[in-house]
Order: sequence, then C-alpha cells, then structure tokens
Amino acid sequence: MTDDIQIGALVSIGELARSTGLAVRTIRFYCDEGILESRRSAGGHRMFDAGSATERLLLVRRLRALGLGLGSITDVLQGDRSIAEAIAAESARLDTEFRSLAWRRAALRALETAAPMQRTERLVLLADAPDGGVAHDCLLRFWQRILAPLPRSDIDMWVCWNVPEPPADPSIDEVVAYAELAALAADPELHKVVRHQYWRNQPELIRNPRGLYADVGDVMTAVVPLVSEGVRPRSGDELDRYVKAHASARGECDSPRFREQLLIDATDTDRRIRQYWALTGQFFGTRITVGQAHNWVYDALTHSAEL
Repeated sequence: MTDDIQIGALVSIGELARSTGLAVRTIRFYCDEGILESRRSAGGHRMFDAGSATERLLLVRRLRALGLGLGSITDVLQGDRSIAEAIAAESARLDTEFRSLAWRRAALRALETAAPMQRTERLVLLADAPDGGVAHDCLLRFWQRILAPLPRSDIDMWVCWNVPEPPADPSIDEVVAYAELAALAADPELHKVVRHQYWRNQPELIRNPRGLYADVGDVMTAVVPLVSEGVRPRSGDELDRYVKAHASARGECDSPRFREQLLIDATDTDRRIRQYWALTGQFFGTRITVGQAHNWVYDALTHSAEL
C-alpha cells in the first residue's frame, strides 16, 4: 500500500491500478465477477475503499501467480476455504496433471521406439489407455465384477493388495505393460475364465461367498511363503484347507470325487490368466502375487487327483 492511500479513503480505479500493479481492465473484470466490491461516485465512477480493496487485490494477484483458479480464490475470499486448503488442493491437482503428462510422454516414446510393424498395434493398445487413471479404473471394474458376491469393503481390501497402482513416472516398458493389463481386463472372455478359477464349478451352490473368500484367502496367505521359498506344489494342509473351504461352502465333504469336480473345465492354465499375473508381477517386483499362489494350489490339486 502506498503512503498516499489511507485506510478508509476512497480511490478511483486508476489509483487502485497504480497501487496494485494490475491493469484497469483486470480490476473491472474482478468487479464483474464479484471478487471486488466498489461503489459509485456522484459522477457514476467506480470508487474503492483504499485499504481493503488493495489488500484484496494483492492477495488475488499472489494466488493467481501460484496458478490458483478464480473459483478457488473466490472460496478463499469468501471464507469457504483457507489459503492452506486452497494451496493443498492446487498441489494435488498438479500432481495429477504431472502424472498424466508423464504417462503421455512414456506412451509417445513407446510409439517412437516401436518397430514399424508393431506401431499400429501399439497405437491401438495405448490409445485405449490414455492415462494411468483410466487404465487403473479398468482394472478396478474388472475385479469388482469378478468378486461381485462380496461386500464392497472386502473387494476394496483385495484390490488394494493385488491391483498395482499405475507408476507415477512410467518407463516405456511400464506404460506398455500397464496398458496390456487394462486390455486384458477389458476382455469379456478373461472375466469368464478368471471368475471360474476363483469360484470353481457351480458357484450358484455356494452358500456363503464371503466365508469361502475368507477361507481361501487364509490358504493363499499360507501358500505365499511356500512359493517364495520354491517349495514344489504338494498335498498337505494347505491343499486340504482349500478343498474343505470349497466343499463346506457347497454343503459337501472333501472326497476324491469332489476334488475331481473342482478340476472340471479348470481355467487355471489359461494363457490370458498367466499373462495377466506375469504383467502384474512386473509392478510388484519380488512380491508373490495371488496368481502365483493360485497356480501352486491348482498344481497341488491336479497332482492329488492323479494319485
């Protein structure tokens, strides 16, 4: 605020422009948008309270310099949001924008480096996954349909552990792999084979899907260390618990006949399922995926049925 403008004094729009460094047309715009209040002189000219108008406009100019939109600034001026909250929201928006730009950059580089014969196929793949968020949403919808009998809280927990987040700054290989995951998840046939793998035969006979899910989840938790340690699939407690979970869910008992039923039209070896979990493993590193655990149990079940 300059020395010649006193609190409580009225100043013209020109004086206000000189004291704040803003253009007259900008101040008029802020008045029209309801950001700045003015009163009319006897001659019909806009007049402003020197102190409050100058302070308000300087705050607007500083927040605009940080990239905040007029909507956010208006919320601050009206007291609906603090400056800290507005800045945090803008920071979060920029994080999202940067991730989107990083994804697009990696996708463009993936196209640039593709062999001429592969470029069209890769273009189609990446165009269907324009950013990581879109691809991730596709994976979420896929598993929500697979696990549909379960409560949303259980599904969310499963997804949190088994669905990789899109990389914030993906490499060429990562953006292609994640787009391939999304393309697989969009395949209606994969939905059928994965659903069959998870719920096995006659899912309509399952009395308590949530109980079956919990029991099988416990088995997978026990199997993960075995897979990690390189233990070959085998008969034993883990397999017995898995079969018992499915049998109890259908009101049956574990028997050679029931074990054979679990293998009817088994889809565990489907190429698309194996590809899905192989791609997922690229984002989880050394962490054992639930797909690997399911493979271990399937191989153990197959072996036991052959005995």
